[in-house]
Amino acid sequence: MLFLDLDRFKLVYESLGHYYGDQMLIAVSKRLQESLRPGDTLTRFGGDEFVILMENLRNINEAIQFARHLQSVLMEPYEIDQREVFTSASIGITLVDDRVESPEEVLRDVDTALYRAKSNGRARYEIFDSEMHAFSMNLLQIEMDLRRALERQELRVFYQPILSLTSGKIIAFEALCRWQHPTQGLLLPGNFINLAEETGLIVPIGEWVLGEACRQLKEWHLGGYSDLKIAVNISAKQIENPDFPAMVRSVLEKTGLKAHFLQLEVTESTAMQDLDQTHHVLDSISRTGVEIAMDDFGTSYSSLSNLKRFPFRHIKIAQSFIGNIPQNSHDTAITQAIVALAHALNLTVTAEGVEKQEQLDFLIPLGCEQIQGFLISRPQPGSVVPSILEENLQFFSRPSLNRINQINSR
Repeated sequence: MLFLDLDRFKLVYESLGHYYGDQMLIAVSKRLQESLRPGDTLTRFGGDEFVILMENLRNINEAIQFARHLQSVLMEPYEIDQREVFTSASIGITLVDDRVESPEEVLRDVDTALYRAKSNGRARYEIFDSEMHAFSMNLLQIEMDLRRALERQELRVFYQPILSLTSGKIIAFEALCRWQHPTQGLLLPGNFINLAEETGLIVPIGEWVLGEACRQLKEWHLGGYSDLKIAVNISAKQIENPDFPAMVRSVLEKTGLKAHFLQLEVTESTAMQDLDQTHHVLDSISRTGVEIAMDDFGTSYSSLSNLKRFPFRHIKIAQSFIGNIPQNSHDTAITQAIVALAHALNLTVTAEGVEKQEQLDFLIPLGCEQIQGFLISRPQPGSVVPSILEENLQFFSRPSLNRINQINSR
């Protein structure tokens, strides 16, 4: 069985209207019909999804070759009322044999393979296997658990210091979400944030993280560390929410934290998704005094005009570049260019993922203002932060601090 889904077909309806969308579905159906072998069964499953049942196959390679043929055929341009329209298809494939107990299981398995094809980049096919099913079951369980995580108070905020290379002191912390799962232990964001994005749970989770981080920073301020700032990541889903700026203002009012102590970090890819909406939301928040930073700069596609357009005051260089300096000449050149560009635009620069002394030695002469990474400290629970500050930055690498002082004193 093959399960086909047209890639980005919704865009045709939204941009050209229902007439073009309907005509395109008719054209796709004709191409699929013309491609069938004798005995194959084709059905439109719903929307822009189609199912093909193939019988009397000698081996799985026949299904693979057929799927490749369909993808090639469907990618040819469609002419509708003298307008060319294009699409591609993601395809899931599963074998129907004696181990399958019901038609519902077949559809479940082929849908799982289709989901994997779409997740891996679209315009491709994937073949179902038992590992996919186990992965899907685990994903479903994680989603169910995640929906209860907030009410069960299982989420945690860890804090990673941001070090000034001018003073050698901690000037801020980045708030990072963790999940204390009841059976799987402490989970890092990579294990659940994408799922939270897909399900929309990132909105309440993001609001909780922001509130907890601001509350914690206010507590540190009252404890004598009144100059510290906090950086919090925000997602595309939050930016899409028209109430997000009001929510940020509400959190600041409830916690009593002054706006200029809060920095919101937006990844480059997030900022580029909807330029007008992103600009509107970030500009509204920036006017309150909250600082805005572009995170993971250099990992996506954005023009300099867009960088200038948004109210960014900071740029954070992605760890993927920092991890390879100074050995990799390309990453070294890119890092140098980013720092120079930021300074030309009067932006400060933070290098993420600094783990080695040679990386620090490279960044200091460039004029990079701030760093964070394992060389300074791993993310820590909030309860540990006061001791880091009180005991003269006890988790810092002493040679690193000495090196900073030596270079800054020249």
